[in-house]
Amino acid sequence: MPLPSTILMIRPAAFGFNEETAGSNFFQYKPSINQTIHQSAIEEFDNMVNLLLSHHIDVIVMDDTADPAKPDAIFPNNWLSTSPGGIVSVFPMYAANRRAEKRDDILNRLKENFKIKDVQDWSEFEAEGRFLEGTGSMVIDHAKKMIYAAISERTNISVLEKYTAANGYQAIAFLATDKEGNPVYHTNVVMTIGENFAVFCEEAIEEEWELIAVRQLLESSSHTIIPITRTQMHAFAGNMLQVVSSPSSGGVRFLIMSQTAFDSLRKEQKQMLEAYSQLLPIPVPTIEKAGGGSVRCMMMEIFLERR
Repeated sequence: MPLPSTILMIRPAAFGFNEETAGSNFFQYKPSINQTIHQSAIEEFDNMVNLLLSHHIDVIVMDDTADPAKPDAIFPNNWLSTSPGGIVSVFPMYAANRRAEKRDDILNRLKENFKIKDVQDWSEFEAEGRFLEGTGSMVIDHAKKMIYAAISERTNISVLEKYTAANGYQAIAFLATDKEGNPVYHTNVVMTIGENFAVFCEEAIEEEWELIAVRQLLESSSHTIIPITRTQMHAFAGNMLQVVSSPSSGGVRFLIMSQTAFDSLRKEQKQMLEAYSQLLPIPVPTIEKAGGGSVRCMMMEIFLERR
């Protein structure tokens, strides 16, 4: 399983509660007072970057542009991804006001610093009302060329099939629901795939045959499943990312999660995870509550070879 040692993060210019995404993201909570939301998010963002850098994880930070206002720009992994094969992909976004997050200067920054074989832009499907929101919609096992996808308004199965066919991957699609029976908006809150392990909310898949299929696929691809509950899923315990520090620092494996997620885990779950990585919890409570996403959503992995 290739692990990124470099990630891209976007420092927000107008973070806030996004009315356009709230209808399908039941992890979002509208704040009663909005004035301090952006400043709190900036402080959480900067603290996260500093923590990552202090652990020798390379972070490319780009500033969000002020106009137009983009309340969710802090979550770049929904519109942009890279693959170990040198592919950069741009994805169709569900909320119209999030499509402005796609910026040529960010793509140009990648081209300047990394070797890119191809740029695939899937944005045309927005006009058809079909969406696939990057590594929010898809949890990707690059080693096994396998994609796990929870179907929702933001994860269209036909676009998923086109993407997998174009890139030589296979996909397993399933329905995951929250405790109220609503489709979970993004797969990466349901599960995390790391090197030889998977954090997985089995409770979220109610169809037994789908659950068995996902479980068998994970186990057959040498992943030890570490189950989490729906309550833990709502605390973003499925929204983690395994990364590796720079080779000069020893290539230490870290599992990045929010403090909320870390606090929700039981002792035995933490012990199981520590067998694979050093745990790195980071507090982002404002971003989680108002944005409905956590630390994994804030990081776009760069698998590209440096120039």
